[in-house]
Amino acid sequence: MTLHKNKKQEKMHQNPHTKHTPVLLAEILSSVSPEKGERYLDLTAGYGGHATAILDATDNYKESVLIDRDGYANMELKRQFELTGIEIIHQDYLNASRRLLADKRQFDIIVADLGVSSPHLNEGSRGFSFNDVGPLDMRMDQSQEKTAWHIVNQTSEQELSDLLWRFGEEPKARQIARLIVKNRPLTTTNQLAEIAVRVWRSSHSRTHPATRTFQAIRIAVNDELGQLAEALPVWLRLLAPGGRIAIISFHSLEDRIVKQFFVSQSGERYDAELLLLTKRPLTPSPQELAHNPRSRSAKLRVAVKQK
Repeated sequence: MTLHKNKKQEKMHQNPHTKHTPVLLAEILSSVSPEKGERYLDLTAGYGGHATAILDATDNYKESVLIDRDGYANMELKRQFELTGIEIIHQDYLNASRRLLADKRQFDIIVADLGVSSPHLNEGSRGFSFNDVGPLDMRMDQSQEKTAWHIVNQTSEQELSDLLWRFGEEPKARQIARLIVKNRPLTTTNQLAEIAVRVWRSSHSRTHPATRTFQAIRIAVNDELGQLAEALPVWLRLLAPGGRIAIISFHSLEDRIVKQFFVSQSGERYDAELLLLTKRPLTPSPQELAHNPRSRSAKLRVAVKQK
């Protein structure tokens, strides 16, 4: 399947006023307490929300790095920070982190916002949202070959069912997988969403029936959990003594990986490298939820590397 670029959509992506509200910004600033001169690494810089606030405090652009694997986000980052001299890397955070480690770089503040940005959800052409009609895409990195179309149309029924259960915690994974296979080929987001709606027709949940299905397929397309598990030990090595690492997750699978890693590297052991600054994850305030409902599932965990 070939995905054709839409000129109108491309112009919209290039709009310098792309709207994205950084999640848990106040909580991150109070937790990592950025100070002038500190080196900052943003692993998922997106449209620069967290980066702008932290770099305003550190004023250290020359030794800081912004990473994002989304091409449109990188264009926006370059537009915002073109006069600062900051390094911007267009790559997934795992490989970019390995590259920085090979270069023996270290940072005082590391931030990762693992969520899907508002521009991803708002642009139907990206295929992330079940609220808009678009192609089955869901790629964070547009240069990647594998899309949601490949998973939906070329995966066996058993593999699809396992994927929906494992990555989406979807109770009706078998029924949804069976209907997907029966109705192939599927080419658009609304076709996929309609299958979940049909399976959950009698449910009165406030959550859209396709939420877990779309989450599972997006995670599989972008290898989100695998990348996170491999990247965490690399981030620990990139963190300077006394440095703080803050990670925002948006579903239980991500949060569990972060929590287990933080716990495994902390505690009363003589070789513990981390001190937990958040015993329990921080969540959005009622004010933030009212302003940005998409933040409702966000959880922030923060730790400091012991000297």
